[in-house]
Amino acid sequence: MLSLDNVFDRDDLLDFERRLRARLGWDGDIEYVCEPKLDGVAVSLLYRQGVLERAATRGDGAIGEDITHNVRTISSVPLCLLEGDYPTLLEVRGEVYLPWAGFAEVNEQARAQGEKVFVNPRNAAAGSLRQLDPGITARRPLQMCCHGVGGVAGGELPASHFGILQALRSWGLRISGESAEVSGIERCLDYHEQLGERRDQLGYDIDGTVCKVNSLALQQTLGHTARAPRWAVACKFPAQEELTRLLEVEFQVGRTGAITPVARLEPVFVGGVTVSSATLHNRDECTRLGLRVGDTVVLRRAGDVIPQVVSVVLDRRPADSRAIHFPERCPVCGSAVLQQDDAAVLRCSGGLVCAAQQKEAIKHFASRKAMNIQGLGDRRVAQLLQQGLIHTVADLYRSQTGPLAGKSAHKLVTSIAQSRNTSMARFLYALGIPQVGWTTALNLCRHFESWPGLCAATLEQLLEVKDVGPVVAEQVRSFFDSSEAMAVVQELLALGVNWPATEPAPGQAQPLQDTTWVLTGSLESLTREQAKAALEHLGAKVSSSISSKTDHLVAGSQAGSKLRRARQLGIPVMGEQALLELLRSAADR
Repeated sequence: MLSLDNVFDRDDLLDFERRLRARLGWDGDIEYVCEPKLDGVAVSLLYRQGVLERAATRGDGAIGEDITHNVRTISSVPLCLLEGDYPTLLEVRGEVYLPWAGFAEVNEQARAQGEKVFVNPRNAAAGSLRQLDPGITARRPLQMCCHGVGGVAGGELPASHFGILQALRSWGLRISGESAEVSGIERCLDYHEQLGERRDQLGYDIDGTVCKVNSLALQQTLGHTARAPRWAVACKFPAQEELTRLLEVEFQVGRTGAITPVARLEPVFVGGVTVSSATLHNRDECTRLGLRVGDTVVLRRAGDVIPQVVSVVLDRRPADSRAIHFPERCPVCGSAVLQQDDAAVLRCSGGLVCAAQQKEAIKHFASRKAMNIQGLGDRRVAQLLQQGLIHTVADLYRSQTGPLAGKSAHKLVTSIAQSRNTSMARFLYALGIPQVGWTTALNLCRHFESWPGLCAATLEQLLEVKDVGPVVAEQVRSFFDSSEAMAVVQELLALGVNWPATEPAPGQAQPLQDTTWVLTGSLESLTREQAKAALEHLGAKVSSSISSKTDHLVAGSQAGSKLRRARQLGIPVMGEQALLELLRSAADR
């Protein structure tokens, strides 16, 4: 389940359509569907043969929480679909929310029982879905509004997004009565403005509108980035603003050593939550704002999410206001603070000796997209560091008779042991090299194919990698040139961290290099993620949508629209057994 890119004004939305036209080579009006952007909890419903089988939260987009027992209690979620020509497997996506009247009712009951009240309806909805007792969820008037589909097999859907919404409604699922088909981006702007004017009359929270290309064929052509579809965008309403006072500025040290000024504010209720702190980003931002401790400031929740200091109310500046002094020494370890000539960010030079960087580096190393060590959260990492049981990430892989044994940490020790078997991209991402996110790590590993080759890469060779510029290349090279960092890396490898070896001869292409594959249907011998990883290991690009650029489709059981689309385009189709034979053959080379 991908996120949506945000736009905040007319120019942003016009730019969105310009990008669509450029990709599509399109001159005429584009048809869109406009919908309210509900401020709730994103949920996926899985129906098999018309019966609700599973419900899950969005989570990180790939793995969410199983909330089936709680979703079954929501009156607007049918346990069985109404009669109709629905697919045998249908994943429906939508938003669970709490209307204002229900929110007031829930908080009134909480006050009567002396319990803590919820700050806003979204928090109340999220808390209700995570109750261990579904009876509690059932007593809260949650609603669900569906806005699309995910996986589909064993049946056909309409060729437009609006048609899919009408089909969902005919099967007993609730959709927004505010959804509308429009032609051209100007009509999307009209819809956004008109719904914004009626925002206070809806009876539930929305933080904007969503604009989607109506045609599914055009959606498939446009595709998506690593985090968001290219064919949809969230148009956010102007952020709410309030006045408050800057009490103090503190400095936090991140996992890469970046020192960030944080505003400590007089608590103020803005955009549905109480805010008492906000990031000031860097020294340049503080200078731009002309900020002093004691100032009255305008606070905004950008996109109704991130607290942001917008400006200073100069005519309210007190006589005893104080200038903000940035540290010359790290506030955590006392090491010297460095700043590159062309960079706004201050950094601690302490590296591995800085406790703040150790904590955040270990947390990042253990995170889901990195080494995926379950049970190693903020509290456990802080405890192990405080007790001196670990100092670097390599200490996690010591013998079970080492620091973690006898600490009631059997599950954690098991998860650490399992994480030794990983992939080169996960390992590289886990090292926390500045500027190297997940996509960059993947591109680097696909380009160099082997760890020694990556470690020895020159700046010029690094710059040949897709989406790697001078800043990223310098950060990667600096990391591999650091004897302290590479000592930790070598220790990790010596302690058993490993991944499938890929050592092609110089100039030798990988078997599936420069080919694009799509997976559809249910596979029996391996999961979709395992199949994707195996294909990517052989150099293939695995896409989620069919287009004329697709080279192969792997079709499991109950394959649906993607299989039909592949046949229409004349794309080669193979079954699961053929895929397994291909993978075995490649492994034997």
